[in-house]
Amino acid sequence: MSSPVVLITGALTGIGRAAAIIFAQEGAHIVVSGRRDKQGQELVAELQALEQRPFLSVLMSARMRICATLWTKRSSVSDVWILRSIMLEPKAHRPVTEQTAETYAASFDTNVLGTLLSMKHELRVMLPQGSGSIVNVSSAYGSVGAAGASVYVASKHAIEGLTKSAALEVAGTGVRVNVVAPGTTDTGMLTRFTSTDENKSALVSTVPVKRLAKPEEIAHVIAFVASANASYMTGASIPVDGGMIAD
Repeated sequence: MSSPVVLITGALTGIGRAAAIIFAQEGAHIVVSGRRDKQGQELVAELQALEQRPFLSVLMSARMRICATLWTKRSSVSDVWILRSIMLEPKAHRPVTEQTAETYAASFDTNVLGTLLSMKHELRVMLPQGSGSIVNVSSAYGSVGAAGASVYVASKHAIEGLTKSAALEVAGTGVRVNVVAPGTTDTGMLTRFTSTDENKSALVSTVPVKRLAKPEEIAHVIAFVASANASYMTGASIPVDGGMIAD
């Protein structure tokens, strides 16, 4: 069987980067994209050391055209796996009474519109070939609320809804669409958000297992959901959150 092609957006840091490395180690052909040139080149070099040939793109519209072109040229590849990973630091953590159209757009343009447009282009390639797996990345906050983060939380709920709706639209075509919902994960984004060790410790104390997730722990679940081992799974939301939504 030919090696799968895996497109990972938001791949340059954190969970996306960990997923790119894990898929590459499993023999997949990796296509990565992101906006930070330095981190992108470092990831490309690491993947090339694993004898992969990744491509780095920086614009969303460009990378979607590139992915469609890539898959069209690789039409002999029957099992195409795609990871949709978009993790943007929220710009608007404030009460509902202080939210604005600008804070709304900051979260929804990236988290929701980005997910929608990516799935649109991905499905246009997958449906004619009758195979493919999309794994969107949401958050534990896609299932619960969080005071002071209403717009960010709403965007994560929206990703869950988009995923489930798309999964129903393509059910029975050979294409699967799922979402993985990480809990509090030890990434650069989290460090920037908490800003101090004290704030980070306070956040960890709210997690039932009393520790942060490692990016690799989330990425391994993503790899499973994308794989043929999860062939009967579609429209599912898989929490990997240290018990956050069970609390």
